[in-house]
Amino acid sequence: MLWLLLLQVWASCLWLGHGEVVTSFESSCPQFFYSDTPPDAAMKPQNPAWICQTLNNQQFFATLYDRDNRIPMYSAYKYEPANLTTNHTWTLEPQLIGSNLSKNMQTVRTLKHQYNVSKALIMQSQAVNRDYKGSGWDRGHLNPNGHHNTSNSRNATYTLTNIVPMNKTLNRHAWKNYEQQMMAKNTKNCQTTYVIVGAVPGNSSIPGGRVNLPSHIWSGACCRTKQNTVSAWAAIAENNQDQVWDLTLGELENRLTQLYRMQNVSLFHDDCPR
Repeated sequence: MLWLLLLQVWASCLWLGHGEVVTSFESSCPQFFYSDTPPDAAMKPQNPAWICQTLNNQQFFATLYDRDNRIPMYSAYKYEPANLTTNHTWTLEPQLIGSNLSKNMQTVRTLKHQYNVSKALIMQSQAVNRDYKGSGWDRGHLNPNGHHNTSNSRNATYTLTNIVPMNKTLNRHAWKNYEQQMMAKNTKNCQTTYVIVGAVPGNSSIPGGRVNLPSHIWSGACCRTKQNTVSAWAAIAENNQDQVWDLTLGELENRLTQLYRMQNVSLFHDDCPR
């Protein structure tokens, strides 16, 4: 009986170790970063959660989640756009509630009825749809569904751990133009493009006081070109304006160093030109 008990404990440890909320991206889902290199340690909120975003037992992107502000600090993914229509459902991250829960993103309904998790416990761990309803702010994707080429990869972006409150005009106009037009233009000569999109926490919250209102939205990208050189670019927008500013990767990192009040922010591997 003792050996059986030990076997069960060992198996449960393996399960916990392979959960979606992980201890580092390097060891769990490095494939979403150029040269398997996530941003440096400077890019970390005070109460972080590293999430390998998983749907139907498949990893689709990586998110560094800010538990205190209930918004992602950034999401990282491969740019693989396609014309595709999907029927999405908003989901949450179960392992922000407890490490013994599913590694797959789930709906509130499933968490309540299948896993017997209370709404209060769900809301304690992360943002929920109720936070955004009637707030006057869009549920703004960091990793946009339009940058993916399968139904599952698109549906995976509709998790609230990939969402920040975004100015409606910015989200539906200037930032949308950057996501659709500028990204397509900048990636024409790329083989595989790696993207990191983030949000800078602001000094206030949306109505309800639970979810931080970001002051800025930003994006950085790096790719190896068809000529086997490396290309990089970046952009940033203030969350109260309908304007996106094009930057070099180095300019964005310098700007984020100031905005986050951190030292020497580095988003990508050293191969990516600044």
